Amino acid sequence: MQIETKEMGKATLVHVSGEVDMSNSPKVRDILLGLAKKKAPAILVDLGGVTYMDSSGIATLVEGLQETMGYGGKFRLAALTPKVKQVFDLARLTDVFEIFADLASAQEGL
Repeated sequence: MQIETKEMGKATLVHVSGEVDMSNSPKVRDILLGLAKKKAPAILVDLGGVTYMDSSGIATLVEGLQETMGYGGKFRLAALTPKVKQVFDLARLTDVFEIFADLASAQEGL
């Protein structure tokens, strides 16, 4: 798994690629909670390169969303691969998160 962060105006992009599972989801969690602690106005999580995500990855994203909402920030997901989207559908989380087809769409209105 690889994680890269990049400042994009008012938003911080978190690009995740590879497999997000129990062994490496704590790395994603550390980054997301670190951004939330700094009260980043908007966090965009690009999942376009994620090939697999288990329940620990989902839990990490839920925690990031909750922390960001706690101070009024925006938390958006972009470019979910079909496999990852299926996990969100099964967990009935597609209505909980702001999910966008691509990064450009996720950036609109920030």
